[in-house]
Parts: sequence; structure tokens; C-alpha cells
Amino acid sequence: MPKILHFADAHIDMANYGRHDPTTGLPMRVMDFLKSLDTIVDAALDEKVDLVIFAGDAYKDRNPAPTFQREWGQRIMQLSKAKIPTILLIGNHDLSPGLGRAHALEEFNTLEVPYVHVAYRPTFYKPEDLNELEMQVMALPWVARSGMMAYLDIKTSDPSEIYTQLEEKITDVIDGWLGDADPNLPTIFTAHASVQGASFGGERTVMLGGDLTLSPSLVKNNKFDYVALGHIHKPQDLNEDQHPPVIYPGSIERVDFGEAQDKKYFIVAQVEKGKAKPEWRELKDIRPFIDRSLTLESEENVTDQIRRILPSAEEMEGAVLRLKLEYPREWETLIDEAALREMTATAFEFHFVKRPQMDTRVRIPEDKNVGSMSPIELLEIYWKSVKKDKAEREELLKIAQDIITNSNDED
Repeated sequence: MPKILHFADAHIDMANYGRHDPTTGLPMRVMDFLKSLDTIVDAALDEKVDLVIFAGDAYKDRNPAPTFQREWGQRIMQLSKAKIPTILLIGNHDLSPGLGRAHALEEFNTLEVPYVHVAYRPTFYKPEDLNELEMQVMALPWVARSGMMAYLDIKTSDPSEIYTQLEEKITDVIDGWLGDADPNLPTIFTAHASVQGASFGGERTVMLGGDLTLSPSLVKNNKFDYVALGHIHKPQDLNEDQHPPVIYPGSIERVDFGEAQDKKYFIVAQVEKGKAKPEWRELKDIRPFIDRSLTLESEENVTDQIRRILPSAEEMEGAVLRLKLEYPREWETLIDEAALREMTATAFEFHFVKRPQMDTRVRIPEDKNVGSMSPIELLEIYWKSVKKDKAEREELLKIAQDIITNSNDED
């Protein structure tokens, strides 16, 4: 039974926290991502898998630094040297918005790296494309809306209709592939896209561009034997205990606090016609993200209040820690930030988010009610409540009066 390895959303240069390693010169967070990537590549080599599918987003953006391209390339070359067919989908973070410009994985095509196939447009890979592997793969990379419209010959100027027509055209393309497929061979569908009903994780903070959302019926087609997805960072099987498995393995490391609770995986699956056995492989030693929040209710012993909600020094060690603190603005001087930094010294990185609150309740004069007051009078009361000085209030009121006058003139 052929064995495949499926992973996605590497984002290896997502160095949004921490410092540089003095030995390699690389950001330590990049080393976290590379460590996970090494685990995945080693598993493919050790278990002699028949096919590796990477379902898109090698980097955090479309212009990776040469150092990061080198690190990614060295690991993919290990798969090539082992003669393992490898399909690399282009994700939304890998694709240049400019027509005719190179994508982030262009070098593998340019250099014609053996056994490495870059799916930068919808492609149907047959056994002869995959070193005579008895398997067929239908690949749908992320394609910019303009590029997809050109590829699928969509002609419309109505934005609300574009994605509807895109999915209809994609369905037609896939149906055509299925009609041309060998019915005796296992069939894999891989895509870098959102699927309706999938649960999002923290990737909303790193997404670029609009989403083409595929319907569940398209990906749950029982003519597929395994569906390898990328783009959504939360691990999930959208067709659990059914055929075919429809799997997002998730990102290979935590990208931000939106993924603080998520475990990280790659998939090793045995796939044959009409049957698939996916095995979720957890990536160990993922850097912890710890999120804490506190609203100060008393001005007594503020430092002790904060200390009580922080994790232990052992839990903080090596973790990215965030503390969100809400408090009345007048208590600002009670917060001993130096002591707080000392308490969190074992953390890999500490983010202190201060959210001072200010009482801005608007008080209407006792002899008046809102209905009897003009907009200008109400605005003046509001701007006084938020501590605008007299000169600024007068300027704002003048602007407001001009707007109101022009609006009345138009009416």
C-alpha cells in the first residue's frame, strides 16, 4: 500500500518573537520552524514514504530572504536525493501578486530539480509524472483571483459573482480530471484553500488576500481516496471516520497566540483505492505560548495580584508569554514594570500589554435632556468628557458645524 507524507503551512521565516541564535545567526523562532521541518523530512526519509505532499505556504510572505530560501532548499533537496517524488503547492504567501513575476518556490522549476514538482497552477499528476508511482494526484494551488479567472476563462465584472463562477469552473476541471483518471489507481486531491465549515485558527492574522472557499461536497467526493489540504492552521479532519479523509494538518509551529492551545502535526497515510489510513504525527517540543489576562479590581498590592496569575518560573521557561492588564488610568504608577520583568525573566519573550481604562461617561446637565439639545451641544459635552482642551474643542466644533450646515444645504 503506497505511503504518503502530508504537511502544510511551514512559514519557516515567521520570526515574530525572540532573538537571534549566536551560532547560526538565524532568528531563534526560525530555528523552531526549521526543527519541525527537520522532523518531517527525517520521517519521510526514515520511513521511505512513496510521496511527499506539501500543501502550500513555505514562507511568511512572497519575498523570502536568500538565507531562508537556502534553509528550505537544503531540506527539500534531501527528499530529491532520496528519489522521493515531492509535490510543492504554491500557497497565498508564496505567490507574487504581479502577473509574470516569480513565486517564492520558482528555483525548483528553474533548476528542474529531480523528483520535485511545483504546482503553481491546477495540475493533474499521473504515474509517469511521479516516477511511475501507482498513484494520481490532482493539485489546486492558491492562484490569484485574476490569474484563476484567466486560467479558467471567467468573464464577469461583478465581484459577487467571481467566486461563484470560480468554484463552478474548478468543479468542471476536477470532474474532467476524474473522467480522465485511471479508476483502478488511488486518487489524491490536494489544495491550498479554505473549505466551507472548517474551523480557523490564528492564521487570520497572517492571511493575504481574499479567500476562495470550496464547498464540502467538492472535497468529500468519494472518488478521492485522500484529500491533502493547506491554508488553515488548525488541525482537523473535515470528514472524520468517513471516506475520504479531508485533512488540514495545520501549521508546523505556533505562529502567534491564536494558536497557543493547538498541537502541531504532520500526516503519514497509507492510501489505496477506496481506503486510506491516516496517522497523525504530533510534532513535539513546540515552543509554548502562554496568554494571561487580568483586570485590576483593587489598588492594593498590585504586584502581588499580577504575580498570582502568572505561571511558575518552570512553566515560563522558554515560552512566549503575554500578559494583558486592564486597570484605571490613575493606577498607572502602581504598576512596577521592573519587578514584572524580573518575575518573567525565564520566559523566551515577554509581551506586556497595558490597557488603561478611563471613565468617559457623558453627564448631561440636570436642567436638560438629550432630545432638547442640538448636535453641537451634545458634541461639546462629549469632547469635554474625553478631556479635549478648549482650543481643540473649538476647532472640532467649527468643523462639525460646517458639516452640519453643508448637509442641511444639500437637503
